[in-house]
Amino acid sequence: MTNHLFSLIRDGVPDPAKTAIETPEGRRYTYADLIARSGAYAAALRAAGVQPGDRVAVQVEKSPEVILLYLGVVRAGAVFLPLNTAYTPAEIGYFLGDAEPALFVCDPGRRDALTEAAAGVRTIWTLDGAGGGSAADAADRQGSGGGAFADVVRGPEDLAAILYTSGTTGRSKGAMLTHDNLASNARTLVAYWRFTADDVLIHALPVFHTHGLFVAINTVLASGGSMLFLPRLDPKLILSLMPRASVLMGVPTFYTRLLKEPGLTPEAAKGMRLFVSGSAPLLAETHREWQARTGHAILERYGMTETNMSTSNPYAGDRVAGTVGFPLPGVSLRVVPPEGGPAALGPDTVGMIEVKGPNVFQGYWRMPEKTAAEFRADGFFITGDLGKVDARGYVHIVGRGKDLIISGGFNVYPKEVETEIDALPGVIESAVIGLGHPDFGEAVTAVVVGGAGCPDEAGVQAALEGRLARFKCPKRVLFVDELPRNTMGKVQKNLLREAHAALYRD
Repeated sequence: MTNHLFSLIRDGVPDPAKTAIETPEGRRYTYADLIARSGAYAAALRAAGVQPGDRVAVQVEKSPEVILLYLGVVRAGAVFLPLNTAYTPAEIGYFLGDAEPALFVCDPGRRDALTEAAAGVRTIWTLDGAGGGSAADAADRQGSGGGAFADVVRGPEDLAAILYTSGTTGRSKGAMLTHDNLASNARTLVAYWRFTADDVLIHALPVFHTHGLFVAINTVLASGGSMLFLPRLDPKLILSLMPRASVLMGVPTFYTRLLKEPGLTPEAAKGMRLFVSGSAPLLAETHREWQARTGHAILERYGMTETNMSTSNPYAGDRVAGTVGFPLPGVSLRVVPPEGGPAALGPDTVGMIEVKGPNVFQGYWRMPEKTAAEFRADGFFITGDLGKVDARGYVHIVGRGKDLIISGGFNVYPKEVETEIDALPGVIESAVIGLGHPDFGEAVTAVVVGGAGCPDEAGVQAALEGRLARFKCPKRVLFVDELPRNTMGKVQKNLLREAHAALYRD
């Protein structure tokens, strides 16, 4: 018996002396360092009383040490609980109260502010290298012997992590991810995206989210590859590192920012083999412009906190703009009527996306009723995303179920309207929402970010006439400087609905 997830990483080590992580300042961590240091963290956690199955909550700024701590938690048989660095002490108090971790790790500069929020946690560490109460100091005390740490046996179904959802529609839920949820997805992505030990990933994503933590890091380490580990998105730095790299994983914002750099040319990107985008929809215009500027087609994929990655455009084959490709090997996907029912809809018919596979989470932490409500009797998970499968088998995401607009009794899918608006000259991007209306129940409303030559409200409405059925056309078009987004680049339509809730009231 082994530690299921860490064994995947340990078995993928090509050469202990090979660099696994490198920072812009030139700090290097070899695979031997990774094994020794994560073992030291695991030993320190055990010495602090952390038992298998205990939660270890972490809210710290991005650094290589976070990754070593993550691996140490896994090796100790505990459950890693990363928390967004933007969360306030009040929000942290909720997560700590709900998860009841045995140990909490925070940045030294925030410890005092989080004292009250963490009052119920037995042990609090900071992730720095000096003084008592430091995670790094605790690991240092274990010395080089940490590399010989006997990994706690964990099977495929044991918990490896809990990630809390954003909570935009109510109380945040903790998605329970098992060792095999993470290991199976890493193995699949290594094969599907053709990762090898020769790959070098530019890592500029946050590490409290499934994209930066599991998709990026687990995939690279499982292949024996390397990472250029950036603290944050820095387009100029990313561009300068491309000659040394082969892969970039990002959110759409990465690509729109990089497109503003004059140095982005086919020559600059000639050594790269793969650009991946996810966590938010990529505009077809961005896809086309990137290919024109670099000669590379961005590979867009689809996943969520509860499922890791479920679909991907092909590595070899047409990467179709505006789609998220095909279900990954081992993943079943179907589109059913939004009101429910297991009967799959035909091609090009919009409905609710449901998925099933080894990537799908175990359920919501301490929410058995919510877990039961989100799974069908045959094991399919109800994603909450609306989409369709076209005649070629490509999956299209058209929006969240909660974003569906019912206007005058007709269903309006925001993505369809947004696609038409985004195609208008001068429109940078748009978000379509439903707002309460005394006659229609909900009124289709467009929020537009416009640039030079963008039409005014009447112009947008006129341009859509004849292109969309009247019930799909926006009753109002509002203009803003930018759309509200979360840390992963997703447009927060709930904030738009709140801000304009009174628009149609008498």
